Amino acid sequence: MRRHDHQTTQADLTAGAVLAPYLQDQAAEFLRSLRLHRENSAPTDAGSHGAEEAAGALRRSSRRIGGTLHTFRAALDATWAEQLRTELAWLSGTLAREHAYATRLNRLLEALHALSGTSLPTARHGSGSDGATDKERAALGVGAARAGALLERQLTLARTRAHSAALQALGSSRFHAVADAVALLASEVPLAPAAAAPAEEMLHGPADRAEQQLLGAVAALPSGQAVEPYNEAQDAPWHRTRLLLRLHRYAHEVVRGAPDPVLAAPGHALDLHRDASEAAAAAASAARTPRIAPATAYALGVLHADQRHEVTAARGVFRTSWPYAAAVITP
Repeated sequence: MRRHDHQTTQADLTAGAVLAPYLQDQAAEFLRSLRLHRENSAPTDAGSHGAEEAAGALRRSSRRIGGTLHTFRAALDATWAEQLRTELAWLSGTLAREHAYATRLNRLLEALHALSGTSLPTARHGSGSDGATDKERAALGVGAARAGALLERQLTLARTRAHSAALQALGSSRFHAVADAVALLASEVPLAPAAAAPAEEMLHGPADRAEQQLLGAVAALPSGQAVEPYNEAQDAPWHRTRLLLRLHRYAHEVVRGAPDPVLAAPGHALDLHRDASEAAAAAASAARTPRIAPATAYALGVLHADQRHEVTAARGVFRTSWPYAAAVITP
């Protein structure tokens, strides 16, 4: 990948002088988001748009701090960095679940609405017929409404439980300890003695390793010809690539001062891949509900197939938007 001109601006800076301001900025963002979340989470305001936005900002700052502590741990107090990273991963994961269930439900209901409209995507599902038969169309029309109601019940219940778990977490002594640690981070970063070394010496190596891990993961992705659309086991390397891309992005922000714009589109494609994969799994899970009507099961099967098609489409978008095409093909 490319190296940018402002690399030279760090030539005279120590690793600590580069790392500390970034972590302090993210800690300040965490505390600001936490304050907004509390302001928008009064009992009468539960689940408000403001609270959702603040929770999203909390997750983003938690991930950035955690990713930075992981990548540049050699320049930081090791015990402190590992402990805080673990706690931030717990927090961002807990907060993410409610958002994930809400997003999944919206995605599935929109897809059901589109599928039960004027045309069915039979060709994409490998059907040998020229179009959906009247019987199939009628079954999907009946089943889609019932499938939507079933998904709404299941995912709304899951979201409610996740919301309760998030509120419980935010009121726990564990969370207060995390918030206290981040508040201290906003004023003072526990650096290792090695952080006194030049930034280029201490930070560029770990950033390059994060980059190489990403490139290796992309190169190891199965080729388009080898893909089985309904093999969920093949999703795992893509999910891992998404996480490595995130770590690389954060390292790039630390070392280069800004995100790498060429990775925005591939990152978005991997987010869509994750969303479609999880939505397909939710449709398959709903289809295993005991004693559901055949029309409901049929609609959920069509929905599952549609979301697996979206998984494949997201992989295609990733491959075409990845700026280093040679790394995409496994030798």
